[in-house]
Amino acid sequence: MEENSGRKVDMADCCSPEERRVTPLEANAPLEPRTAVERSTQGAHGARAANGPAPAAPANDVPVPGGTFAMGDPFNEGYAADGESPVHQVRVTGFRISATTVTNESFAAFVEATGHRTESELYGTSAVFHLAVKAEKHQILNRVSNVPWWLNVRGADWAHPAGPLSHWTDIPDHPVTHVSYNDALAYCAWAGRRLPTEAEWEYAARGGLPGQRYPWGNELHNNAPGTTAHNCNIWQGEFPARNDLDDGYLTTAPVMSFAPNGYGLYQTSGNVWEWCSDWFLPKYYTTCLTAGTVEDPQGPTIGRGRVMRGGSYLCHDSYCNRYRLAARSSNTPDSASANLGFRTVAL
Repeated sequence: MEENSGRKVDMADCCSPEERRVTPLEANAPLEPRTAVERSTQGAHGARAANGPAPAAPANDVPVPGGTFAMGDPFNEGYAADGESPVHQVRVTGFRISATTVTNESFAAFVEATGHRTESELYGTSAVFHLAVKAEKHQILNRVSNVPWWLNVRGADWAHPAGPLSHWTDIPDHPVTHVSYNDALAYCAWAGRRLPTEAEWEYAARGGLPGQRYPWGNELHNNAPGTTAHNCNIWQGEFPARNDLDDGYLTTAPVMSFAPNGYGLYQTSGNVWEWCSDWFLPKYYTTCLTAGTVEDPQGPTIGRGRVMRGGSYLCHDSYCNRYRLAARSSNTPDSASANLGFRTVAL
């Protein structure tokens, strides 16, 4: 397999690589037209698509009471380029958010109702972790530049999360992956919902525990001495060659595999990255601090990508300590990978 070259790769690529690379064979292949749902989606708070049917079932929402919290990293453990500091005060109005990320089964209902084609399907490829690929050799096109554990696989998409030899029906209760920010908006338009803002996400993810590293407290393993009970789905072992599977999972876990936080949200640390509505701008927190207590911030008006939160099953403190609640990352709106999903908020 030939390694890609010619694109600068930053730390975020370790988390979820930017955009699918177009191979010489694909360069002249026309993209199919976007669906009506994609065309009708407007912004992060888009309403249900005009003629789109209602969801097959209501979302598993939990209420999050309004309040003020300290947003950002109080331990100074984050990457400087991510802009996790300074810590600043944010006031959030109460809202309802899905207890879990959107599952394969729920996304399948959306696709069945609308005929939506994800951007991974339109591109024809998406990124899969090298130890998890289920594809023929000729379907593995190349490695992602500078992060060779990501493979560009033809036919990998939400319905085939590990590649063409896998299928979502084998893991219906796992989070849907290979969905871009734009795909997430299309789902929200159909469901009459929206993506959370970054402030809403962190406030809800904390579950009422102020200033903690994780939804359950400050220690990764908050259990009795001599035991190692896992609270989330992240990497154990030597990244990226060996995963000891101590938590039971190589890649995604079912969305309710670990205990919920104080507000009833599951897996806001690990499992899959989650799209937020905000643009990503590292200096944004400095602007917020200057403004004093910020009420329901919507994020900056410009940025180099959209915010992702929560970390994923690939996070490991040796290279990507982003499963902490304050951790942030970003990607381009058309990017997708096998560790990137989303949850939604009620309008």
